[in-house]
This record gives sequence, structure tokens and C-alpha cells, in this order.
Amino acid sequence: MRIACVGECMIELTDAPSGIGRGFGGDTLNTAIYLARLGKAEGVKVDYVTAVGDDPYSDEMIAAWSLEGIGVRNVLRILGKMPGLYSIRTSKLGERSFFYWRSAAAARQMFNGEEGKRLAANLKDYDWIYFSGITMGILDLDGRMIFLDALRRASDAKAKLAYDSNYRSRIWSDEEEAQAMYSVCLGWADLALPSFDDERALYGDKNPETTALRIAKQGLSEIVVKDGDKDIVLCVDKKITRYKGASHPEPIDTTAAGDSFNAGYIFARMLGKSPEDAVVDGASLAYRVVGVRGAILPRDMEV
Repeated sequence: MRIACVGECMIELTDAPSGIGRGFGGDTLNTAIYLARLGKAEGVKVDYVTAVGDDPYSDEMIAAWSLEGIGVRNVLRILGKMPGLYSIRTSKLGERSFFYWRSAAAARQMFNGEEGKRLAANLKDYDWIYFSGITMGILDLDGRMIFLDALRRASDAKAKLAYDSNYRSRIWSDEEEAQAMYSVCLGWADLALPSFDDERALYGDKNPETTALRIAKQGLSEIVVKDGDKDIVLCVDKKITRYKGASHPEPIDTTAAGDSFNAGYIFARMLGKSPEDAVVDGASLAYRVVGVRGAILPRDMEV
């Protein structure tokens, strides 16, 4: 089985008691890392699909992904460009605030030009494709259309498409633009993995069940609505099931809680587990992730 995670990796600055730390991060990259760790023993191959620059930070990114066992053959290098930058501030309760500098990031052009079209065409070779609302939001109109066409072709070739809306208002011109693009993405997806806070902000949903049933009306038969440390709502064929969320007794950092849940859930489904068992696997991984500082568990910790 092969899965492509499509999106943006950025240079990450983190405020910590000892000072500012530097690393790399991004929603789909976090999921790719956990998928690669989970898939190592099962022979599941994970590739990251993105564009970076020709700078030293891009070199470090690619080296770090390779070290995690992530395939980089579909990483586009754009001359004269660099990755975006963001910083994280974490409160005493473990909640995060993000600050971004990404307007000129290389990833925004990943599907532009002839090289970008070839990159998009390669998606038809995967069994699964995972992408997010951030993936769509950073692309210009031409890039979105090329990517959506590639998703259509991959779906026709029997690939499964997994989508997390991951709404960030600053990367969209207005709510109507985001809603229109999300509707298109959900029209192609086989699996939706939204977070309730995002859906409430964009659509005004009253509760996770409202979110799940609204998305189900677009034809999706499998939807998982995450809600922080609260209950997880699973909707399969319009049937709603609530799963009790396990609140971590000492949450240190909620960075990548949703991303890691997505990895655990998708991996379980790739192995043929039921949606119900996949919820348990996703929640178990997310529980461990919020108990450590940063998005990624230390490499000596089991996933």
C-alpha cells in the first residue's frame, strides 16, 4: 500500500522555557511522519508531495523526511524559493497560538508550470491520498484546478481520498471562498476527518453531529469529527456513533493532536480495520502525542 500526503512543510519556531527552538512542521507532514512510523513494520510506503526551495533549510527538511522513512521522490525543488515560516506559543494549559509568514513559500507553487503538472500527474500511482484545507488554501486558482483534476484521475484509478478541512481563515479571501472549495474537496473525498472547532468557525455548526450530517449530505459515507479531548463522532452511512474521548490528565502540548489522530485512523483503515476500531487507534495515538512537548513524539517512543 502506498499513500501520498500532500501539503506544506514550514520552518517552525517554538517558544520554550529554554529559549526559541527551530524545527519543521505542517499539518500533512505531521500525519505523514506518524503514518511512516506506523507503516514501517507493515510495509506501507508513505511519500510527501510538496515543493521546497533550493536553500539549506529545504535541504535539511528533505534529509529529515528521509530519516523518518518518508519518500521524497515527489518533492519539487523550485530555484530561488524558500519554505514558509511559522511560530508557536503554547499556554500553561497546553493550548497553542500560531503566527505565520508564508506568502512567498515554495509550496504555494507546487502544481504550477510543467513540472507542477507532472508532479500532480504522479498522484494516480497511489492507493491513498491525504490532503487538507491548508493544502488547498495555499494554492493559487490554477494550482487548485490542476490538483483537483489530479485527484479526480487518482480516484478514477481507485485511490482512496482522505480529507481534513483544517480551516485557517487567514489563507482564504473570505468564508465563501473556503466553503466553495471545501464543498468541491468533499465531493471527491472518500473519508472526511474534520475538527469541530474548524467547522463551527466556518459554518456555525451547533455540535459535532451537525457537522457530520451536513457533510454526509454531500455523499460521504465515512466521516469522523474530532472535538479536542471531548467525544469523537463517527458517521458511517449516516449512522452516528459517539466515542468517549480520553482526556489526558497532564496535557503538555496539543500540537498535532488532530494530525496524529488522522494518521492512526487512516493507517487502521489501510490495514482493513473497521471505522470503529480505527477511531480507537487514532485516539490512542493522539493521547500519547499531547503528553509530550512538540508535534512529534521522540523517535524512541512507540507509536
